[in-house]
Parts: sequence; structure tokens; C-alpha cells
Amino acid sequence: MRAVWIEGKDAISVGEAPAPEPGEGEVRLRVDYVGICGSDLHYFFEGANGEYVVREPLVPGHELSGRVDLDPSGALAPGTPVTVHPARFGSPVRGAEQDPHLWPGGSYLGSASTQPHTQGAMAELLVVRADMVRVLPESLPVRRAVLAEPLAVALHAATRAGDLAGARVLVSGAGPIGLLAFAAARARGAESVAVSDVLAEPLARAAALGADETFRVGEQDLPAEAFDVVLECSGAPVAISAAGVAVRRRGTVVQVGMLPDEPRPVNLAPFISKEVALLGTFRFHDEIDEAVALLAERPELEQVITDVVQVADAEDAFRIARDSRRSSKVVVSLAEPAA
Repeated sequence: MRAVWIEGKDAISVGEAPAPEPGEGEVRLRVDYVGICGSDLHYFFEGANGEYVVREPLVPGHELSGRVDLDPSGALAPGTPVTVHPARFGSPVRGAEQDPHLWPGGSYLGSASTQPHTQGAMAELLVVRADMVRVLPESLPVRRAVLAEPLAVALHAATRAGDLAGARVLVSGAGPIGLLAFAAARARGAESVAVSDVLAEPLARAAALGADETFRVGEQDLPAEAFDVVLECSGAPVAISAAGVAVRRRGTVVQVGMLPDEPRPVNLAPFISKEVALLGTFRFHDEIDEAVALLAERPELEQVITDVVQVADAEDAFRIARDSRRSSKVVVSLAEPAA
């Protein structure tokens, strides 16, 4: 089978690998589509994602959709369209007993956080535990379903924000996660959702999805104390500081965008003086089921996918995904191209 391997900084290849065999309680999938995430870009362009360094060839990818190839139990018929919850959870710890996505000792598809690395989905065949598989409803095309994992991340961020019914929400950063955070806030009942970014092209995509208002950072000032909740999706320290100004007193800022594991300058004075709740969010628990349902109901969310690149050109796909003017969600196709 074909697979994509990241071997270190700026080193990527497409090659042949042995077909995996499912064991007891496992299912083998034929992967059709894999989305490129920010962590995948870090692995390729930097050879590391934060503290997780590529120490051996890594198959990237944790956003996927495809079809069942082989289920030894017979529960899932070959050809059944599916997506996957990419996590295997670790062991419970005090204070997070009901939050398995925070338990230490787990793993995530396409991650260098474990040794040996947890190989990902950018391969024609993938074996996962049966309880990781999510069968798609008939109304959800396999291509759109590749957004289920990042949409689940966005929905978990909305969960962390609390009740969004009637809330005025700002999404900071209009990349793929920002666009899906917009959709999540809207689905959770927000009264209005504005989107900010430094670039015009991502903001145009947000407007096309129905953003109530857009702000081009650097050309327009964010209104002070105008939002009940800010979903900060850029990970830029200056944007975190701006969120503290834009959120109302006793409002909430949820930090969705990842930052490097090192000190960065952020102005916390507005957070303190306004008693703002600054919350972290990490991956998700079970929101992928809500994501699948929402994708089935909202076909316009497929607009978040701007490019589908064949696996033979995987390196080009990574370079396109790096350019946020040029692209939003870039997807690698492992399905055979149409004749």
C-alpha cells in the first residue's frame, strides 16, 4: 500500500508499506481523504510539533474519512463509509476523571508524542480499534466527513466556553479551525458571530460562510468589551492580548490555537481588571459524534475544504496548506482519481 512518511524537517516521501492486518477488536479501513492539520505542518516544516520531535519516519494525519475494508467481527460490512475518533485514551487522573482526552499515557493518530511514534492515516489502509470508528449517515458524503475531527475540536472549544445561546462571539483567526469554530458557535445558538484575521482572503471565506461581521486586524480595531466570548484560534500572542480587550467584563476567552511550549509576551492586564475567564481547550472528548451530525446537516461547511491533492503530490499539498492566503483546509486524496 502507498503511504506518506515524514522523516524530519523538510523531508517527506511517498512509498510502499506492508498492508496492516486487523487483530481482535480492530477494523481495517481503506482511507479516502486525510486533512492536513497545523501539527502535520509543524512536523514537516520544522521536524517537530512543540516538544514532540520526529525521531523516526512518521505517517502523518489524524483527520480522515474512508470506508471499511475488513472487519473480522463482521459487524461492519466492507464499503461502509466512516470517519474515526483518532485518540486512544490513557489512565484517569485526579480532577479529570470524566475527561479522558486529558488523561496521560494515551495516543493520537499521526503523533510523535509516543515512542515508537503513533502512525497516522495518510496511508491507503489503516487499522484502528472498532470503538474509534464512526459510521457516516447516508446524507454525509465521505469527502465532507474528513472535517469531522477538526469540527469536533471546534465544538469542544464551544463546550469549554459554556452556554452560547444568545451570546455575542468573536472568532479570532479565520483559518480552518477558525471557520469551524464559527460553525460551532452558530450551531450552539450564538446571537452573532464575528471573525477577525490579519489577511483578507481568510476573512472572505468567513463572510461566505455567513459571518455577521469581519475585522481585518491591522486595518480595523476590534471594538472594546463588545463580545461575551472570544474563541481565539490563531495562537498569536498579539491576538490573545487583543482578545482581552475585545471581551466584555466577566466574559470568557477560550484559547483554541496552540502556542509553542515556551514563554511568550501576552498582556494580561485586561483579563485581570475585567475578571475575564481565560480557558484552555485541548482536542475533544466525544464531540466527534456531534460533528458528524452537524456536517450532515450543513453541506455548506464543505466550503472549508479549498484543495484536494492526490497522494502522489503530498509534498505540494503541505506547501499549499502552509499558505493561508491560498488555502483553507487542504486534503490529501488516497482514493483512485476518476478516469
